[in-house]
Amino acid sequence: MTPDRHPARTVLLYSLIATLVLPSAAWTKTPVVTGTGGAVATISEPASRAALAILDQGGNAIDAAVAAAATLGVTDPFSCGIGGGGFMVIYLARDKRVITIDHRETAPAGFTPTVFQENGAPMKFETVRDSGMSVGVPGTVRGWHEALDRYGSMSFKQVLAPAIAVATDGFAVSENFSRMAGENKAKFSMFPATAALYLKNGEAVAAGGTLRNPDLAKAYRELAAGGVKAFYSGKMARAVVDAVNRPATAPDVRVRGGNMTLADLANYEARLRQPVHSTYRGYDIYGMPLPGSGGIAIAEALNILEGYDLKSMPRARAEHLYLEASRLAFADRNAYLADPEYVDAPVAGLLSKDYAALRRQQIDPAQARKPAAAGDPYAFQSDQSVPLRPATASPVKMLKESAHTTHLTVSDKDGNIVAYTYTIEDWGGSGIVVPGYGFLLNNEMTDFDFSGPRPNVPEAGKRPRSSMSPTLAFRNGKPAFSIGSPGGATIITTVLQTIVNHVDLGMAMPDALNAPRLSERNGEATDVEPGFPGSAQAVALEKSGQRWSATPEEIGAANALVFNPDGTVTAVSEGRRHGIGSALVQKKPH
Repeated sequence: MTPDRHPARTVLLYSLIATLVLPSAAWTKTPVVTGTGGAVATISEPASRAALAILDQGGNAIDAAVAAAATLGVTDPFSCGIGGGGFMVIYLARDKRVITIDHRETAPAGFTPTVFQENGAPMKFETVRDSGMSVGVPGTVRGWHEALDRYGSMSFKQVLAPAIAVATDGFAVSENFSRMAGENKAKFSMFPATAALYLKNGEAVAAGGTLRNPDLAKAYRELAAGGVKAFYSGKMARAVVDAVNRPATAPDVRVRGGNMTLADLANYEARLRQPVHSTYRGYDIYGMPLPGSGGIAIAEALNILEGYDLKSMPRARAEHLYLEASRLAFADRNAYLADPEYVDAPVAGLLSKDYAALRRQQIDPAQARKPAAAGDPYAFQSDQSVPLRPATASPVKMLKESAHTTHLTVSDKDGNIVAYTYTIEDWGGSGIVVPGYGFLLNNEMTDFDFSGPRPNVPEAGKRPRSSMSPTLAFRNGKPAFSIGSPGGATIITTVLQTIVNHVDLGMAMPDALNAPRLSERNGEATDVEPGFPGSAQAVALEKSGQRWSATPEEIGAANALVFNPDGTVTAVSEGRRHGIGSALVQKKPH
């Protein structure tokens, strides 16, 4: 366990707990704010307050990020929590280096490539989704431990204190929270421990009430006292394994159990990985490496777009090129990318500027194309081994990928930055709350392809390919901005489009982040948000052959930080999506 390095701070921190959970005029919720010192942007006001309290106590960005993430596990439990995993990208200002912590869930040791097949055919997605079969070995707690132990300045006890207070005393249920609980009523009602938390008399908890989670407070207190081992061994570990293998269900409800063991939990390891590094119009872009596919796909798309003078073009033409570059990047992403410990993906080729120039030739500046086939990046690798090329050049069809995750970003007065995306996959994950501990278990194994041969098929110990894309951008060696979002595979397009909006179309970050989102993932049509079809922007793009598939809900819930030339920082969260986000800074300029 990380030692309690500053016991006096712990006492002071508890004196701030009331300000974390009680409304105050000093804490007016706003999605955009500029100031000095540390800054935070999350989708949850209590989570942002938790991070700021840690910064005010002298903690650094890493400490504050874990505090915010733990609080999001209370207030945004359908998207994230200790039953899942995530990717953290950290900039260490003193060392001037970027590191990443991969604490993605892993497949239990009993997994095989055919685990999601019956009678030679893939199982129905819904059969796997809401079951113990879908649960991967959670990595969040191990990731938090690695972050705090290596780069933080506070203990678990200190950084979990705000979340314990919110879980114990409760938080106000928002309209958005109640709506999500209602949309998942059928799933939650299958599991008594889940229904007891998020349904009242069989219906979603009502907006305006107070929701408490004493079992999650207990889980956090056990982590505060026992550290990382409290999760991966002992009573909590046994409770997780029991919940996965023998889910407690309502009468007449039957779901499939998993095959997780205590050894799977005890053997779980986070990975410290080198970030994906690319350049774009004078910016250095750092993203998450494999098994995260977003850093590579974003870099490839930006490399393709770098060959165009987007600034000088009408918006519709620039956005057409953005959509077509995204299409090509997704064709390659789907064909090649998976856990690097299992698949030798051609990453160097995919990141090559010369390969991007070749892919660029596939774009018709005036006409959208049908779904694209993957390219051949191997020739751009300087690799003397014999590469395994795909057997077919036809497009690889994507399986359904959940759009429900959370992203937060934090900086501190010393210039350290954290961009952190973490998840339990589907809204409410598997739907299974661990009895007695109050947290939902992920259904991350559904991110594997259910049949092969493909790089992303399930295997024992493998991490499923992810779209989470926490991203840091630098200019002239100095931090410029951070950006990330939830949204399943739409995470990649949200981050890519926001970068293009900000860098190429000249939008201020709040405008770039709040613009209508267009998510082209090499499909027959581009996913767009409600209300976009029929707009002037849509009509202009349709002249280039673009077609739309309107989603029933908003795409993503992004958060960003912008580091201004005058030394101030602007924290930016959603202005309308997901119930409006929460941006806070330590000091507002006078």
